Amino acid sequence: MDSTNFNLISRPGVGKGGNHISLLVNHFRVSVRSPDEIFYQYSVKITSGHDRTIESAVIGRKVIDKLCQTYSSELGGKKVVYDGRKILYSVGPLPSTNFEFTVVLEESIAKSNGSPSEHAKRCKHSVQSKVFKVEISYSIKIPLQSVLAPKGSKADETTDALRVLDTVLRHHAASKGCLMVRQSFFKDDSRKSIDVGNGVTCLRGLRSSFNMTQAGLSLNMDVATTLVLTPGSILDFLLVNLNVREPRYIDWEKAKRILKNLRIKTRHTNMELKIIGLSEKPCYQQSFALKIKNDQSSMEEEIVETTVFDYFTKHRGVELSYSKYMPCLDVGKPKRPAYLPIELCSLVPLQRYMKALSPIQRAFLAEKSRQKPHEQMEVLKDAVISCQYDKEPLLAGCGISIEKQFMKVAGRVLEVPKLKVGKCEDCIPHNGRWNFNSKQLHSAVKIQCWAIVNFSSRCDTSHLSRELINCARSKGVHIERPYALIEEDQRMRKASPLVRVDEMFEKLQDKLPGEPEFILCVLPEKKNCDIYVSVSLLCIGPWKMRSLCKFGVVTQCVSPTKITNQYLTNVLLKINSKLGGTNSLLAMEQASCIPPIKDIPTMILGMDVSHGPPGRSDTPSIASVVGSLSWPHISRYRAAVRTQSPKVEMIDCLFKPSANGEDNGIMRELFTDFYDTSKGRKPEQIIVFRDGVSESQFHQVLSIELEQIKQAYLALGEVEGPKFTVIVAQRNHHTKLFQAGAPDNAPPGTVVDTEVVHPRNYDFYLCSHAGIFGTLAADSLSCLA
Repeated sequence: MDSTNFNLISRPGVGKGGNHISLLVNHFRVSVRSPDEIFYQYSVKITSGHDRTIESAVIGRKVIDKLCQTYSSELGGKKVVYDGRKILYSVGPLPSTNFEFTVVLEESIAKSNGSPSEHAKRCKHSVQSKVFKVEISYSIKIPLQSVLAPKGSKADETTDALRVLDTVLRHHAASKGCLMVRQSFFKDDSRKSIDVGNGVTCLRGLRSSFNMTQAGLSLNMDVATTLVLTPGSILDFLLVNLNVREPRYIDWEKAKRILKNLRIKTRHTNMELKIIGLSEKPCYQQSFALKIKNDQSSMEEEIVETTVFDYFTKHRGVELSYSKYMPCLDVGKPKRPAYLPIELCSLVPLQRYMKALSPIQRAFLAEKSRQKPHEQMEVLKDAVISCQYDKEPLLAGCGISIEKQFMKVAGRVLEVPKLKVGKCEDCIPHNGRWNFNSKQLHSAVKIQCWAIVNFSSRCDTSHLSRELINCARSKGVHIERPYALIEEDQRMRKASPLVRVDEMFEKLQDKLPGEPEFILCVLPEKKNCDIYVSVSLLCIGPWKMRSLCKFGVVTQCVSPTKITNQYLTNVLLKINSKLGGTNSLLAMEQASCIPPIKDIPTMILGMDVSHGPPGRSDTPSIASVVGSLSWPHISRYRAAVRTQSPKVEMIDCLFKPSANGEDNGIMRELFTDFYDTSKGRKPEQIIVFRDGVSESQFHQVLSIELEQIKQAYLALGEVEGPKFTVIVAQRNHHTKLFQAGAPDNAPPGTVVDTEVVHPRNYDFYLCSHAGIFGTLAADSLSCLA
């Protein structure tokens, strides 16, 4: 595309190459008997006493449900769906454009005066009425036809209509008491849970949404997972979450932070309450003013000072076995605390866990949550039947019915690309994988000065170095004997990771004559090693921080349980690439016969942004861009990295003019290196692969990032910008491809560019590698320009 045009391109046609393959896809066709129906959108405002706006989706849904029961005739008998926030939908108009209703909810809740004695009144199920005012006003019309004939409709209309249909699905799940995470929903079912440790459970659920496809409207259903707190005893949760064996070792300051805002259910009153903190004193010392009657016949009351422990054991007759010396849970309000002993409370189900998992938890969860293709298909077939979406009133009102069988699509399996390795030998991948065991590398490096550092007590570094050198020579890599084998002092193994790494670098500097070409680092553990990765911060650990950021030395970390030729070959592939070698080329690349690239200087860019872990809003995001070198080859790249504002997805440092007019952005570096390695040629066309953006951000990629690349190019003195091809790669989608009549994943090289793709945009699905474990998620590739 011309870089001044920021409109998404349309599909020019479909591909023809490759062998035909029959596939099934997790989309279910949707038919509509009343395509001319119109959705009416209404704004909703719910307020309680003192005109306080209700923000809670749970309370809002209860209010709207009660409103529909009480004022059905005023609504003309219309069924409505509520999005849990501020919007209501109906099929056809309501009798009026503006309504104002008074809704009364009755609950077994009484106001607390700050003492546990009020909980005694609650257990008598005293009913309190809460009054809400609901204002409903007409907003817009949304034609259903826009998703049935999307090519003739505006993009905004189709988006609005899909949002209505997806709101119906969420409304349906909410009515079943499910936990909802956007379009995914989860039931409290222990049979579908996985304990991942630290008081955290993974729940399996479902994700459903309506999609526009070339074949028409479809319902996409996929399996989903989310993390929740393990319901049950508060004490048990704290012990496993804080990783302590006995209550006396609990750090109550940490416990206070962990428990804040969690929902609990009381054992003695069966009420659900929210924790706002902990008492300052233990249960047997935390006192409060208790009102008691002088005798049964008198109405006079006196105030006595008592402790929470005495109140429950003496006045309530509740036996407390272990919480006497522990703080109490505060379930009141900031200025009116209400204390409960810990053992009388338990965590309620379906409370989301929003923090990041440790590396070992992630690895465990990935292994346990895998499903084979045929298993996942059975789950989804059962789900589309059991959900009974056809009976949802709003969908039934439009005459919407959903097929119960997977959609059939035609795919193509592309020819396997040949590779060229050392000695001009061919290497033909098998099932998406290739093996270098009997091959030499295409362009191998020579390593003169290097060292091994060993943090492990199990590894024989002398044996490792000999085997690595022998394996390297068989691959064409010449490696001299290591200049130093440095073992960690056993006394340092109990020190902090940072101290251990600093001590090792001091030894390195003493023994090496100068800067090494690379360092082989033997780690003590394969997973969850705090030298390699910071488990608490979920970022690079002290070894990478010191070697890459401070000293600028290439390193390769290993943790071999068994030293085999295959393992060493895989390590050598990484070392050779890091030191500037080339492991292999595409056969057509070596022959300079890639049609779009061989005649026009072409640069290929890969761009992505990685963000900090959940809950760490202060961690900068990292923008990474790689650019190809040595045109007409496309297998050599250099990388450039910058930090930017936390949680910002669009890269803002591609073009960075300073006060003196000099460009300090990423693209200037990449353009300069391309020029230096491509015989003085500047790129006339640029192919951009962008990862990690959603469909709603496509136009931002073109208007923000692509515009920066153009400006950086023109800043080099060029009058006209190059031509661009921009492709967005997405993994975070929910379309799965299954082989028809076979239990295996779709083979690598499978392409689908018909039926299930977008009706307007230029997109396709590609299985870029083999699916060895679980169900393969194909890449969704969208060509924007």
